[in-house]
Amino acid sequence: MSEPPVLPTATYAVTGASGHLGRLAVDALLRRGVPARNVFALVRHPDKAGDLADLGVGVREADYDRPETLDTALEGIERLLLVSSPTVGNRLEQHTGVLRAADAADVGFVVYTSVLHADETELVLAPEHAATEDALQGSGLPFAVARNGWYTENYTGRLDEYLARGEIVGASGDGRVSAATRADYAEAAVSLLTGDIADQQGYWELGGPAFSMADLAATITDVTGTRVTYRDLPSAEFTDTLRAAGADEDTARFVTALEESTAKGELETDSPALENLLGRAPTSLADAIRAARL
Repeated sequence: MSEPPVLPTATYAVTGASGHLGRLAVDALLRRGVPARNVFALVRHPDKAGDLADLGVGVREADYDRPETLDTALEGIERLLLVSSPTVGNRLEQHTGVLRAADAADVGFVVYTSVLHADETELVLAPEHAATEDALQGSGLPFAVARNGWYTENYTGRLDEYLARGEIVGASGDGRVSAATRADYAEAAVSLLTGDIADQQGYWELGGPAFSMADLAATITDVTGTRVTYRDLPSAEFTDTLRAAGADEDTARFVTALEESTAKGELETDSPALENLLGRAPTSLADAIRAARL
């Protein structure tokens, strides 16, 4: 009996590949066994991406704010991970530029990193993501949307501050957050990107086991041996606290709005999709805190 034909390996591209999530996605593609020659890292400054080139992947210029770079960047790409832009306020225009170029390049599948419950939440960050999802739906491109919950790093990145103060101050009440590590979200996105397109299309609500800020404080205490508590404030008082700490008015109101969304449960999901895509349990909060202490 003759051997089955060897199918050509798809070509993959990751936008924002020098950023936190994008870089982790490139690493996840390589770990999954995709040949480096079939992986393309799309970055704003290729001359600053030597570490990516050293992996053997292709490095291409792709600047969200310079649409003329996008057509060339997506030439020959079959599957694209569109990592959402970090520029709040300009995301929709930037993302639609990528989608236009993807359509022109006949990209066969797009995975977009959105936000949890993008189509129904009042989260202040959601409108640009929801509008991008609408643009993706209207593009005619086959797609999957990874609606990511909060990053655990949003909290572990402030671990030294929490330990020094002995408390976490917020206005989220008993609201819980289904956070997960960037590495877990990157791995899940790559699972979508490399899987059977017919099975992966659609919207995926992604998040880890939910915890409240009191739970976070208790876990930090257990892991580090240093007592940390959670102090909950009324929203107005929390905003005043942020102003007193040096935050400008817009930032203070923005952060307070995020706390209020947490209190309303808008950052929580009971979806098992993240664990299903990973094929394992997401990284626990305790393990993420341990890793941050190394």
